[in-house]
Amino acid sequence: MYNPTVRIIAFANQKGGVGKTTSAINLAAGLALNGRTTVLLDCDPQANASTAMGFFESSLADPFRDSTYALFADDGRVENTSIPTQFPNLRIVAGSRELSGLEIELVDFEDRERRLRASLDRSQGCAEFVILDTPPSLGLLTLNCLVAADEVIIPVQCEFLSLAGVARLLETIRSVQQRGNPALRITGILPTMFDSRTNLAKEVADDLARHFPGLVFETVIPRSVRMAEAPSYGLPIVEYAPSSSGAAAYLKFAEEVLVRC
Repeated sequence: MYNPTVRIIAFANQKGGVGKTTSAINLAAGLALNGRTTVLLDCDPQANASTAMGFFESSLADPFRDSTYALFADDGRVENTSIPTQFPNLRIVAGSRELSGLEIELVDFEDRERRLRASLDRSQGCAEFVILDTPPSLGLLTLNCLVAADEVIIPVQCEFLSLAGVARLLETIRSVQQRGNPALRITGILPTMFDSRTNLAKEVADDLARHFPGLVFETVIPRSVRMAEAPSYGLPIVEYAPSSSGAAAYLKFAEEVLVRC
């Protein structure tokens, strides 16, 4: 059984470019700044969360044993694979290209959709929060993350086409609840890349609140040039530009997550 004091939160959306990774790393950093011990798991073969936090695959002694690959494919533990970050309360398990072939490898594994959950079961007490950044797909890696998680947060870009994918993702979450993880709950839907200058962004935000009452976070993440710059410096926005509107939004978001328990 999971330690009830640990909250395992997956960020999921099969549509790319919705601010999923940016939201995952900044929530992790925001929680750490709030004094909560946190581990960020980069479960995407693109390893964008790792890069955005200043970690590169070339710095891993063994990409198979020192990355999230070990948590899916072997008997890895978070304690053995996590790396300290610039935040005292935040560690990261980096992603690697080896994850790209893991979808095929997992097909032959027994309980293939529960591999990550088993690793986190072995890693009880590793942190107060475990944040999972998932691939932009609904394949076995994302399924593993949803089965392992207590909660899921859905980032949705404030553009019309982003709304269409939410219904499909909700169907997947319901399927996971029915078949693999009945305790999984949706913590909330996070509007991202909001451009207050456009009517469309406001209409999409309003549509989200109307179609999913009670699920949409009060915090809205703005579109920001500083936000786009931050990953190239290997820093979350809350560290790169702490006085920016984006940093303020993500710190407010972290506070909302803390009270939505």
